[in-house]
Amino acid sequence: MGKERRDEQGLSRRVFLKHSLVTGAAAYGGFPLMNAFVPATAEAASNTQMGEWKPATCQGCTSWCAKQVYVINGRAVKVRGNPHSKVNLGAGCPRSHFGLQQVYDPDRIKTPMKRTNPVKGRDQDPKFVPISWDEALDTIADKIMELRNNHETEKYMLMRGRYSYMRDILYDSMTKIIGSPNNISHSALCAEAEKFGPYFTEGLWDYRQYDVENTNYILLWGADPLSANRQVSYYSKAWGLALDKATVAIAEPRLSSTACKADEWLPVEPGQDGAVASAMAHVILTEGLWYKPFVGDFIDGVNQFKEGAEVSEESFKEVYTYGLVKWWNLELKDKTPEWAAKKAGIPAEQIRRVAIGFGKAAPHAMSWVGGGPVMQVRGGYGCMATHALNGLVGSVDNIGGTLAPNKVYTSSFPKYDEYLDDTAQKGKKHGKIDHRGRLEFPALNKGKSGGGVVTNNAAEGIINADPNEIKVAIAYMNNFNFSAPQGQRWDEALKKIPFLTHITTNASEFSWFADIVLPDTHHMFEKWGYVKSHGHGYRHVPLMQPIIDMPFEFKIDETEIPFLLGKKLAERGFDNLHRYHVEQFKDPETGKAPSNEGEFAEYALKIGTVKLWDPAKWQGGDKINGWEEFKRIGVSNSDPYPYRKRWGKMKTATGMFEFYSETLKKALEKHAEKHGVTVDQVMEATKYEARGELAFVPHYEEPYIHGDSADFPLLFVDHKSRLNREGRSANCPWYYELKDLDPGDENYADVAKLNPIDAGPLGLKDGDAIRIVSPVGTIECTAKLWEGVRPGTVAKCYGQGHWAYGHLASKEFGKTPRGGNNNFIIPADYDRLSGASAYYGTTRVRIEKA
Repeated sequence: MGKERRDEQGLSRRVFLKHSLVTGAAAYGGFPLMNAFVPATAEAASNTQMGEWKPATCQGCTSWCAKQVYVINGRAVKVRGNPHSKVNLGAGCPRSHFGLQQVYDPDRIKTPMKRTNPVKGRDQDPKFVPISWDEALDTIADKIMELRNNHETEKYMLMRGRYSYMRDILYDSMTKIIGSPNNISHSALCAEAEKFGPYFTEGLWDYRQYDVENTNYILLWGADPLSANRQVSYYSKAWGLALDKATVAIAEPRLSSTACKADEWLPVEPGQDGAVASAMAHVILTEGLWYKPFVGDFIDGVNQFKEGAEVSEESFKEVYTYGLVKWWNLELKDKTPEWAAKKAGIPAEQIRRVAIGFGKAAPHAMSWVGGGPVMQVRGGYGCMATHALNGLVGSVDNIGGTLAPNKVYTSSFPKYDEYLDDTAQKGKKHGKIDHRGRLEFPALNKGKSGGGVVTNNAAEGIINADPNEIKVAIAYMNNFNFSAPQGQRWDEALKKIPFLTHITTNASEFSWFADIVLPDTHHMFEKWGYVKSHGHGYRHVPLMQPIIDMPFEFKIDETEIPFLLGKKLAERGFDNLHRYHVEQFKDPETGKAPSNEGEFAEYALKIGTVKLWDPAKWQGGDKINGWEEFKRIGVSNSDPYPYRKRWGKMKTATGMFEFYSETLKKALEKHAEKHGVTVDQVMEATKYEARGELAFVPHYEEPYIHGDSADFPLLFVDHKSRLNREGRSANCPWYYELKDLDPGDENYADVAKLNPIDAGPLGLKDGDAIRIVSPVGTIECTAKLWEGVRPGTVAKCYGQGHWAYGHLASKEFGKTPRGGNNNFIIPADYDRLSGASAYYGTTRVRIEKA
């Protein structure tokens, strides 16, 4: 089909996004872009008119900051931090401002679209045509009813991307009431491995918060809190104070934004963080720098931790920890800085210096674990090794250390068990499509075999129809083809699904394979919902609520769409879902049942947050006088953090901080028993080296890296941008205009950063067009020679390389990408103990001139 040709029903690639009820094209760049959706009326806002600051929430990353938006005549024109938040303290970052360009993006989907080309593939024009909401919902309901009538509801699947805490209405209850086990979240593409170490040492399967204002030493591992960690807004605001007070050291093969401001940069070879962490633990113990009030001491007061020497367990009395001497004997006694220096490629004296400085700062020191050491094939133990340093210096749950989330009093949604009929009960018992819980995929969320998700492996399950085929799927705010390692596998998987619905703001690579595309609300401006996040010793619950006017009928993914589908299913004789919605989601203030999707969305939000705003049900945190006041303030804050409350009461098998993890031992033994094998066989199946009791302590594992060094001489370093709204910034003009805010990057370009030492033999210079080739794929981008990347590596920022997302994101929508997508060259592999996808230190590459 030619670029300009269009038959009577189908749309060409070029006009796909334009055929969405918008006449004319808005200019890209700055505020002219924001006029795209504003009707030309006499009441249209001008810069001289007064507006109102309205509360909102930014989900541009997992910081989930409370915001305020300045709205003039129904149009958003400015964003700032919400001063009522005790987490982000009124601060912001670039991502929140990008929301303005997103919500008024002329390439947004503005009406439901139906595929008219039955053949699916990247090279196939979907030939989408606009349809009504009624037709779209009728079609989806008919497909679900086919599964119900054929008693094959396990062949229904729900895929979740970015979510609010309204998620379980679509993700959980609707999926189970239909009768499927296949609700697949994006979580394992995010950072599940980062939760592995804290859980199997202190019983915390969650992200930590870091008390940076009260610390004396910050040791970061592959974390970049000024660009791409949780609570970027808060850390950006507080970092000046932290630098005045604390020493900052960072282990990272790339000179990140945070590394630029650090006292020590340890350019560790990718995958070798665990070696450095074990060596630092060795130094802290041999130098006698562990924090004795938390860890304990030798009974006779004489330090017996000597290089190479085993220690008697009876000689040491622990206080709030468990298994320190076992850890020493099994792992640490020989792990000297000199040993680690050979592995990691940094000086032994630097390892020793940082370890001593960190130990002397105890207990007001923190080991900050990011994706670098953990999102690897053997990342689980890397996470344990780096996090265990917090236990050694007594910083866990302590002032100036690593903290758990504060308690907030949100509520679960009503139970739905009585709405599960026999078909649903039978269907939900089938095996999950992502293979969680199988021998090779323990996915030990909170220690339970199969308790986690293996998001990217769902592609293999779909392709191989294992454990069954998927016939009907709904997905929302996800783009696995782009965001998952070796994402091209998802092209093949989605081709195999006979009927796929995608709920999204912008047509994406995932949408290209959909049969129905539904226009979603933008979280910051158009959606009812809430989220929870923590920082600064608090946890807050910021609200999402519709605050702008738009001339298009967007629907909320997690509430309005399932409500409308429930009504459609009831019309077809299956009313369980609709009865659940109208019987269980009554307004907490009036007792009124929802009569439409808008009421349902608001009532559900009120139910989930009722203990925060109803004075009669208040249990802690800010005191808010009613629902209207909560909407006006836009955020509720927890009580301050209760330091040291968990000492001796951790949710581990022993109640202590476990250097020898009885919690992990129990989990692995249960998984092994489930499959009739030994723990050693589990280790082998999950690609780990540990055997015997070494599997129960933090320890170094040789990195598992794809590609032979002879064919692929460079290690690939993937990193994130301070401008990335996850993978959704690439259709925003500011993304290109401001790209050099990321160290080493260039405006209006997608660069791969090489050290001049490596570029010289390849004959490369700045600006050369290059190909990056890995064992699984090839991408094209531009060379940038930069001393800020470790020799032997090539670093590239994730975010560009879309072939579908909009007219800025791609050179030719639906066909030619702008730049290269890192995930096309990162192999699909996993830290199988957590289920997390491996992104860092996972593959070797070679560079070719394009």
